[in-house]
Amino acid sequence: MKLLVDSGSTKADWIAIDDNGKVVFTTQSLGLNPEVLTKEEVVERLNDRFDISHNKNNVTHLYFYGAGCGTDRMKNYLADVFTKYFPKAYISVQEDTYAAVYATTPKGEKAVVCILGTGSNCSYFDGNVLHQKVQSLGYIAMDDCSGNRFGRYLLRGYFFNKMPSLLAKEFEKEYNVDPDFIKHNLYKEPNPNAYLATFAKFLIKHKNSDFCQELIHAEMEKFVEFYILQYEEAKQYPIHFIGSIAFYLRDELEATLNKHGLKLGNVLRRPIDGLIQYHSFNK
Repeated sequence: MKLLVDSGSTKADWIAIDDNGKVVFTTQSLGLNPEVLTKEEVVERLNDRFDISHNKNNVTHLYFYGAGCGTDRMKNYLADVFTKYFPKAYISVQEDTYAAVYATTPKGEKAVVCILGTGSNCSYFDGNVLHQKVQSLGYIAMDDCSGNRFGRYLLRGYFFNKMPSLLAKEFEKEYNVDPDFIKHNLYKEPNPNAYLATFAKFLIKHKNSDFCQELIHAEMEKFVEFYILQYEEAKQYPIHFIGSIAFYLRDELEATLNKHGLKLGNVLRRPIDGLIQYHSFNK
């Protein structure tokens, strides 16, 4: 049994397939970002899902693609947990960008592949090898145009009284804006980046307001400048995207890319279905 996992910081999609590519089970767990979780917390999240814990001795291959797995240290950190948890399995841990590549880019083709979800990332795929020019420093220093970055700006806009009053009232209806509650989630609970990203749905819901349009435009411009245009190839090949931010703000994204002479390619909310096809044909 092969386990295919696409994990962000917020959630992880799991699909088990047999040797013929037939789906055995699907499930979803909390995200497994090694940058923000202890090994004990990773195991706790695995144990929390019956399909995963019940089948851990039946897994022969685990292909894990995750946020926070961009360095060898973090890959090894997570691989060590998985090796002990799935004792009979071959373990492969790669950053989530590879899942995005395999899901969006036809075999042998070249593209710039981006992630805009809870976090953000951008790479160039030359048809065989993934090239990364920007080493991510995580949600505090980077993650432009991501869910957590939009959440940060919405909170700042609300508490600095820059959010229009009608929008602020809607914000108060949808979220607990007690400062102690917010600070507890930011500084005491695991995955503060995922907590920040929960506010992004408000941005998407009210994306036509001037306040949200300004945030969206500013962050997309940053993402193009600091991430996509790092690659000279971006002018030649399509720009593919994975993630809920890209999926729900597709029109705004395409307009921003067009402004810079860039071509929008495939936009998928999540790559997991594409991984089934990829790993069924790559045994």
